[in-house]
Amino acid sequence: MSSDIMDNISMIAETAKDFAEKNIRPRIMEWDESQHFPVELFHQLGEMGFMGIVIPEEYGGSGLGYHEYVAILDEISQVDPSIGLSVAAHNSLCTNHIYEFGNEEQRHKWLPQLASGKVIGAWGLTEHNTGSDSGGMSTTAVKDGDDWVINGAKNFITHAISGDIAVVMTRTGEKGAKNNSTAFVLEKGMEGFTSGRKENKLGMRASETAELIFDNVRVPDANRLGEVGSGFKQAMKILDGGRISIAALSLGIARGAYKAALKYSLERHQFGQPINQFQAVNFMLADMATEIDAAELLIQRASNLKNAKKPMTKEGAMAKLYASEACVRIANNAVQIFGGYGYTKDFPVEKFYRDAKLCTIGEGTSEIQKLVIGREISRQ
Repeated sequence: MSSDIMDNISMIAETAKDFAEKNIRPRIMEWDESQHFPVELFHQLGEMGFMGIVIPEEYGGSGLGYHEYVAILDEISQVDPSIGLSVAAHNSLCTNHIYEFGNEEQRHKWLPQLASGKVIGAWGLTEHNTGSDSGGMSTTAVKDGDDWVINGAKNFITHAISGDIAVVMTRTGEKGAKNNSTAFVLEKGMEGFTSGRKENKLGMRASETAELIFDNVRVPDANRLGEVGSGFKQAMKILDGGRISIAALSLGIARGAYKAALKYSLERHQFGQPINQFQAVNFMLADMATEIDAAELLIQRASNLKNAKKPMTKEGAMAKLYASEACVRIANNAVQIFGGYGYTKDFPVEKFYRDAKLCTIGEGTSEIQKLVIGREISRQ
């Protein structure tokens, strides 16, 4: 990358950092303890241009690339990963799905609202009985005149309650058959389209997670994204890019936990010296710093390919797998370095520890990433 591009990325990262320090850090534990999803914050993020980061300016977006996207998620997630998760889900799933697969009319109808942060986006693939096996979904869409009638439910959906617009994958063919899925855009207020129970989660508690419920929801054919039967392929392509966002989220968690642990290790004295002078602690910090750099390089490689519109299924899965597993290890070691204080809510690493685990599960478990990587390298 040229020095001009690097300077621009640094400037955007600094802007995101300043915003997070001013508007997020003072409320972290308040939102975490109450599981409050701060909708008003996301309107502010929209005004900053952070809710349509990779969406072209003609649709109301910021028109930035994936390196800038990663930098924004990294900085926000160093402060509060749950806010980073919601920014990632809004950008890479709902908003990006409409951009990638919507026609011009659909793009101009929904993207300006989403990119501005005036409305919040949700994305529905996972169901109660189908997680990794998304091809076996039970939510159905049946054609009825010029409409489709949707029935079923989606589970573990980010912004299911507060979201205004949802991209939903449905089954329009036989269960288990190829090309049996179709994607639709649903808007809150449609009769029969409601939200269910909010999940009480271990971590990422300020990022809202709940059910989407469809009871004979009539959706115009004009809300269909792409061809009938193309929904599953669309979802897999969206998840390719989404893996970069979860990797960036993981990088932010890892960096936040590492910085806190390094600072504490320099301040905490035992036996007459800072604890980072002891080899056991110093080696943990060395491992943490190395893994952060390795994760960042994998993310940069995937981002380069994504920006160039080249295939990056393997590289995205590798970045997501490594960064997510590394952030769990780093958060764990950060708690260990803090000792008893790390187990309390008075210090930040306890929350990084709880938040980190989601990254190895969301948008494809680590095991699914290995499956994807294995399939890709077997094709070579």
